[in-house]
Parts: sequence; C-alpha cells; structure tokens
Amino acid sequence: MRTDTQQPKESTQPLNPRQQVVLRPGRHRKPMTAPRPSQNDASKRKRVALTVLAVIVVLGILATAAFFIKQLIDSKYFFCKHSFKFIPLSNACDGKQDCSDGEDEVTCVSHFTDNTTFPVRLMSDRSVLQVYSDGSGWRSVCSDDWTEQHTKTTCQQLGYTHDPRTAQVSVQLLTSSLKTGPLTAVRSGTGAIPIQRATIDRKVCKTGHVISLICSDCGKVGSRDRIVGGLDAAIEDWPWQVSLQQNGQHTCGGSLVSPQWVVTAAHCFSGSKKELSRWRVVSGRTYMGTLGGSYVDRIVVNGKYGRNDYDIAMIRLSSPLTVGKTRRPVCLPPKDLGLAGASLVVTGWGYLEEKGRISPSLQKANIPLISRDKCSSPSVYGPAITPRMICAGFLEGQVDACQGDSGGPLVYLSSRWRLVGVVSWGIGCAREGRPGVYSSVDELLNWIHSVMQKYS
Repeated sequence: MRTDTQQPKESTQPLNPRQQVVLRPGRHRKPMTAPRPSQNDASKRKRVALTVLAVIVVLGILATAAFFIKQLIDSKYFFCKHSFKFIPLSNACDGKQDCSDGEDEVTCVSHFTDNTTFPVRLMSDRSVLQVYSDGSGWRSVCSDDWTEQHTKTTCQQLGYTHDPRTAQVSVQLLTSSLKTGPLTAVRSGTGAIPIQRATIDRKVCKTGHVISLICSDCGKVGSRDRIVGGLDAAIEDWPWQVSLQQNGQHTCGGSLVSPQWVVTAAHCFSGSKKELSRWRVVSGRTYMGTLGGSYVDRIVVNGKYGRNDYDIAMIRLSSPLTVGKTRRPVCLPPKDLGLAGASLVVTGWGYLEEKGRISPSLQKANIPLISRDKCSSPSVYGPAITPRMICAGFLEGQVDACQGDSGGPLVYLSSRWRLVGVVSWGIGCAREGRPGVYSSVDELLNWIHSVMQKYS
C-alpha cells in the first residue's frame, strides 16, 4: 500500500533570531571617549615637577657654594693628602716639610742656572745655523753633505720641530762678522748625532753656502686686518698669548714658544705663588676666562733672578696643546736679530690705566724700541738697566704695558713674529720718562734652550 510523506515548508526565519530592539525616544548611546583625568592627578604631577625642580636648584646652589668654598680654601691653605691636614699656603714650598711626608715641598717652583753654553743657535736675521765647541767657539755650518735628517736632529735640539726645513745662504751675502768664518761642516752618516758632535772644521765651504734653518710654523698668523692704532686685539692675531692664573685669578701673561712650553717672567712666582697645583695656563681666548686651562707640571725660574735682572721663567704644561688658529707658538729670535729703530707690539690683559683694572678683552699696543743709551741715562732709569733688559715705549708717556701684563710677549715681525722681550718692570704705567722695561730674549736664549733640553 502506497503512502504520501509530507515535506516541511521552506522557512524564512533565522535559526537564531535576535531579540528585536525597540528604540525609545529621548535615549542615546554615550560616545566611546577616554575618561578625563581627575583634578587630583594633575595636582600630583605638578607637585612632583616642583619638587624635582627645587632639588635641582638646591643641588646647583650647593655645587656653586662648594666650588667657591674650595676656591677660598685653596687660596689660603695647602691640603696634606696623606696626613689629612691643612697648612697655611705660605708654608708650602718654603723649604720646610710641614706635611708628614714632605708633600708640601714636592710640587714647587724650581730654579735653574745655565753654567754652560748651549751648543746650537741661529744667528742674524738670516737664521744661520751655528754650533759651539770649547776649542773653536762658534762656527757657521756649511751646507756640504747636509741631509734632511740633520735638519730634524738639529730642530729637536732647539726645542720645537714642526715641518722643519732648510735653506742655503751664500757666504758672500753674510754680514762681515760671519763672512770670514770660522766654518764647519757635517761628516757623512752623522744625521742622528747631535749636530755639535757631527761636524768638522773647514776653512771654506765647498758649496759656497751655509745652512739657514727654519724649525717650525711658529710666528705665523692669519692675514686679517688689524685695528690700526686701536687697543682691541683678537687672539687669532696673537695666538701665542696666554693667561697665567693662580686659583682662578689672572696673574700674569706668557708666550707659547712650543706646544708644551711657555716663557714668562720670574717675578710672577714671588711670595706664596710657588706651589704648582694652584696654577693654570689659559690659552686660545680673546676674552678673559678661567675655563679650559692647562695643568702645569713644572715651573723653572732663572737661578740668577734678583732686583729685576734675569727676570725670566719657563712653564711646562702637563700635556702639549693642539696647534691651531687660536693657539700657535711664537718664534724665538735668532741671536743678534737686530732691532735698531724697530716697531714692536706688546699684548696682554693688563690694567687699562695705572691703578685701574684688568681688561676683560685682549689688548695690544704698537711701541718703538728705545736705545740702551737713552734708557740707561740718568734722566730715565740710569744704572738699573742691565744687559739683560731692553726698553720700549714712548718717553712722553703715551702707551705702555701695565700691571697684569707682566710676563707677556713683546714681539717683532721679521718674516715671522718673533719673541724679543718679556714684560718685566717699570715705574707706574705710561708715565713721562718712565717707559716699559722688558727682559731681553736675545740675551737669555742660552738659558731658554738649556731649560727646554734639560726638562724635555
């Protein structure tokens, strides 16, 4: 028997119908936004920021106070590190051991007297090389068999070698005092031997020429125009000028003569100024500042210094300076350069007037050389002028070096800038009939070269 099976009807209803939402008038969904911070959170952050700022300010004040307190203590006391006690600064470097292990007498100014002749020098405005021996005296060196190694060796003896080079000068072009000799020449294969031991006497130079030596790029500056007749100066024009500072205070000037050596005046280290750790050498600045100073590891005063005579000293920096536009050595002069009628330049941060104040900016003055006869006349300084001194300035008292310029450079332009004097002494500043007196570098070259060789 046949039966019919009933098929289900197709449905349009979803299997899982959602409950219909009935929108009611006047009710809306709230937007999805972050909740606003409470007033308490903002207040807390503000209090934290103020607290941090206050701590920074307090720490800054404490650091500043500590710096000035240290400066004050250092200016009056020497600290014995091993025995952990303070002694008056005047007791340091006085020849007596006040610290238990004598550390107060270790880092002090030393004295040196040149008892022998330094055996190498350059002579006249042609920088003719000469060597010395006890038997033959000074002899000009012929260009015979001269090598590049001889140039390097000799310049190292003279204390500053950078791009050294030589030239040959005809014997016939020399001054009469040099033209007639005596002469000497190097022996073959002696390039690394000190030049005074590498030579043998000659009656004539085979080549007809002698050696003229340039050891470095000293004394060279840019070609910028200077302020004619003015007082302001830029360190780029006088890059050898340095400030010697004791306990952060400018005390004297000085002149770079190599990346590690400074020439200054002996009187800068009188009294209680003999302890080395108090000194810094500030270089490369037109405007006076105390930052960036170089440490000092030796100060050598001429052993004959006294009553303004032999007023010269040398400072060795703990590490050499990097030579550049604002830091460059001045050339030491050859012996008997010849300055008659020369126009010279003195620079420094000294007083702008007698009993005035230190200048914040580097100053310069163009001054003429004054003859020894005039300067040592009874109406000027009389017998106070010794062979180790030269005078420069105006007898009518127009321009002069002053306090704070001591130890600074007096320079002369002869193809390069050369250090011919060191600011030493005078009566007042720019007074009529009382010009500035300078230590003569020409007369003290032997001592300068001897110090650089001994303490290199």
